[in-house]
Amino acid sequence: MNKGHFFSFEGIDGSGKSTQASLLANSLRNRGLHVVLTKEPGGTALGKELRRLLLEEHPKPLPLAELLLFHADRAQHIEEVITPALTADHIVICDRYIDSTYAYQGGGRGHDTDTISQLNYIAANGVMPYRTYLLDVPLLEGFRRSVRRGDTLTHFDLESHTFHNAVRTCFLSRAAHPDHLRRIRTIDGCGPLEDIATLILHDALAIIGNSPWEE
Repeated sequence: MNKGHFFSFEGIDGSGKSTQASLLANSLRNRGLHVVLTKEPGGTALGKELRRLLLEEHPKPLPLAELLLFHADRAQHIEEVITPALTADHIVICDRYIDSTYAYQGGGRGHDTDTISQLNYIAANGVMPYRTYLLDVPLLEGFRRSVRRGDTLTHFDLESHTFHNAVRTCFLSRAAHPDHLRRIRTIDGCGPLEDIATLILHDALAIIGNSPWEE
């Protein structure tokens, strides 16, 4: 199967990941490349309904139900959007993916990583990004940015400082793990937006030019 290039963006809310994902997509499209910009949860019609249940509806799901719903979203997303795009040799840019599950449901909610890994194995069907950009900012900075944007509060926004600190710590821990050093690139999200976008673009173009899926 011919494969395109798969990039994901991760980070706490307010880290700038969504902005940078959009900037990269636009820059690559301006170069004539076919880009699919998507997100989790909510990258499909079913995913939009699951996103509403996961983030907005009350009462919020129990932790185990939440974990399973995120994987249901991923299974649909993989089958309906990501795999077809990669098979067509397109570029996929995803705003949140597997690392968010480990960070929020593992680090934040305390689910066992082995359980998450088993569910991911089933839902993602082995599809992983070649590069993940982890935009990292202090918790207070992320919160300030979210407030300035006037974002609608989700179930996760209302969690404690301890929860969000555990999420950020898990992101950074995964990025530093030897198994992920090649894939995850941690970027200081407090730097100038244009400088971050340029750094990411140059890295992505190098990957695309080197045809990493052929390694």
